[in-house]
Amino acid sequence: MDHSGPENLILVSRDPDGVAIITINRPKSLNSLTRSMMVRLAHEIKALGIDDSVRVIILTGSGRAFCSGVDLTAAEEVFKGDVKDVETDPVAQMERCKKPIIGAINGFAVTAGFEIALACDILVAAKGAKFMDTHCRFGIFPSWGLSQKLPRIIGAGRAREASLTAMPISAEQGEKWGLVNYVVEGSELLKKCREIAEAIIKNNQDLVLRYKAVINDGLKLDLNHALSLEKERAHDYYNGMTKEQFKKMQEFIAGRGAKKASSKL
Repeated sequence: MDHSGPENLILVSRDPDGVAIITINRPKSLNSLTRSMMVRLAHEIKALGIDDSVRVIILTGSGRAFCSGVDLTAAEEVFKGDVKDVETDPVAQMERCKKPIIGAINGFAVTAGFEIALACDILVAAKGAKFMDTHCRFGIFPSWGLSQKLPRIIGAGRAREASLTAMPISAEQGEKWGLVNYVVEGSELLKKCREIAEAIIKNNQDLVLRYKAVINDGLKLDLNHALSLEKERAHDYYNGMTKEQFKKMQEFIAGRGAKKASSKL
């Protein structure tokens, strides 16, 4: 069992351009999570979510795994308090986080690790990465959303098969099913994630946060209520804009149009 402190097992780096990278760093145990690691991960995600210098978060693992789930040598300690304290629940903090989270899936994403991946907004996987739900194999009841999120992403039939058989989903199959946005060579994984992060950072950051929120909040509703939610937030947004902000928007759009026109000449 790894007795390193949680600060060494959950690493955080910040780039000047606004990208923060969280690395689950327990490679000898395939990045399985102890209780202290879960608490640390939750706290780091919360801290980055309220850090104005951070625009995008990339979450990855070291070694051969993204995260192989919960360290079952401390199962009772972990599961007894699992879903009760939002402050120490990393998935709850990911779902509350206003910043876009990109999952860099470098290897195995198993059970709790699969659930952490599903809490990301965008997934990029390395070739050879695998997603696996072993709840049924080990007699563990899901509590971080796998039973509800996976069917909504890949379809109920595929999700039932994956969860009831505990058979792995390859990165390539995940891409075909819409689980994964991109599959890349392992050496290109963080580079691809940074490219996506940089494209996000170039945009209006207020709108990025609002757009992520309306997509994620709308997915919890039926379509009719989700459309009403979008309309309501749009009205709130435009009603909150000043004349000066409308003028700047028009100038920006006009400037973009002029650039496109000149490029065609």
